[in-house]
Amino acid sequence: MAIRDRSGTVYVCVDLEASGPVPGLYNMVSVGGVEVRLQGDRHVRGDTFYFEIAPEFDGFDPHAQSIHGLTEAHLRENGKPARDVMQAISDWVAAHVGPGERPLFVGHNAPFDWMFVCWYYAWAGLKNPFGYNALDTKALMMGRHGLPWKQCNKERLLELYPALEAPPPEKVHDALADAEFQADILIALLDG
Repeated sequence: MAIRDRSGTVYVCVDLEASGPVPGLYNMVSVGGVEVRLQGDRHVRGDTFYFEIAPEFDGFDPHAQSIHGLTEAHLRENGKPARDVMQAISDWVAAHVGPGERPLFVGHNAPFDWMFVCWYYAWAGLKNPFGYNALDTKALMMGRHGLPWKQCNKERLLELYPALEAPPPEKVHDALADAEFQADILIALLDG
């Protein structure tokens, strides 16, 4: 059964990489997002954003750094200031959400990604365009397929939806590539 929300929801699939497990002590180092909206009877991917972020905090967990490969030196040299990134995301959302529409933050394990984004908005003194709402595709998968939580992972999704394509190994933990994959996951769960 397909899920058709015709209330004007614009899904924004967001993925980020961080220098550790919590905001404030650790940094959001990159963030990517993809617009997903209902077009006719199917959901489709739309525009994207991607930013690398200059560090604001001292925390750099070696394990976290090994996952995404963005070094502190690279981020200090090439990253944008965090406040500017948060404003740029707000501007992107405003440009992609029309009158009568509402953005909805979507993530695969949304609590982690939403926690960083929400915290950074509060820290920057900016209004969070997503508010307090977020949709977790792991929870959506659990409800949609009646699976236990431990089976609600990307590997199981690839089994359930053979048309899904995971990013190539060199793009795993690239915030934009992961956000695009999460957009495809959302579309599969909504339209499947």
